[in-house]
Amino acid sequence: MTYGKTRAILRHQGLAPHKKLGQNFLVHRRTAERIVGLAGPEKDDTIIEVGVGLGALTLPLAGLVRQVIGIEADSGLVRWHEQEHDLPANVRLVHGDILKIDLAELAGQAGGRLKIIANLPYSISSPFLFRLIDHHELMDWAVVMLQKEVALRLMAEPGTKEYGIPTVLLAGCATIEPLLEINREEFHPRPRVDSMVVGISFRPLPQRVRAVGDFDRVLFKKIVHSSFGQRRKTLLNALAAAGIAPDKKILAQKIAAAGLPPAIRAERLSFEQFVSLSLCIGASEVPEKNL
Repeated sequence: MTYGKTRAILRHQGLAPHKKLGQNFLVHRRTAERIVGLAGPEKDDTIIEVGVGLGALTLPLAGLVRQVIGIEADSGLVRWHEQEHDLPANVRLVHGDILKIDLAELAGQAGGRLKIIANLPYSISSPFLFRLIDHHELMDWAVVMLQKEVALRLMAEPGTKEYGIPTVLLAGCATIEPLLEINREEFHPRPRVDSMVVGISFRPLPQRVRAVGDFDRVLFKKIVHSSFGQRRKTLLNALAAAGIAPDKKILAQKIAAAGLPPAIRAERLSFEQFVSLSLCIGASEVPEKNL
């Protein structure tokens, strides 16, 4: 696939990149092959590809694995592939929205935990990542192309402005690795920003997650969202405003029991400190300090 060929196919078929769908087609074959190689699929794998587009990633991927289940939201592109019969026999094309598809059912079709390669519209990258987090028990790994700025947030350190909700929640279930930076010139139409491909490994669970033991993930998620919801506020005020505890005085005691000053702000807390905080807040009594 080249820039000219991509434009020609779209023009010939009466298709155009959907602004609503945030479509940007990867046009460099070698880059597509490199992404697939970095993902490291094995020959017996069933891979879920999100965002088939014109097949830039699909074709090299299909040559390496047992099956590709391609999810494509654009009915025009699905129709074009079906008319052209251009995809290999081991590719099953599904017209659907990855934000609405039953992931448990998809895992059943794949025969195990999900292995995903995704070239996502930037507009759905955040809800897609949160879906992965919410269904992390169904995931093996995901290789995802993201806006570079979003990718860097996932790997941010506490105390930085990039550090936020997805950073902490992903730290609780996965390991993130930068794989490849991609210049905006490699897409049609050209986006206004550069991209980065990241690898998200859900299995095995990171050592930091195993080290903290069991914790209430629903409460943990609620605390993380509430803490960053008004990130200029202190931790105590942000959690109190979100109604995490009915009594602000008891909430302050529980924050102290987690070894945290109430005036600290969310971006200063590590994953482990958020877990400690959720354990203390979830306890029926005020725990002893520094649990």
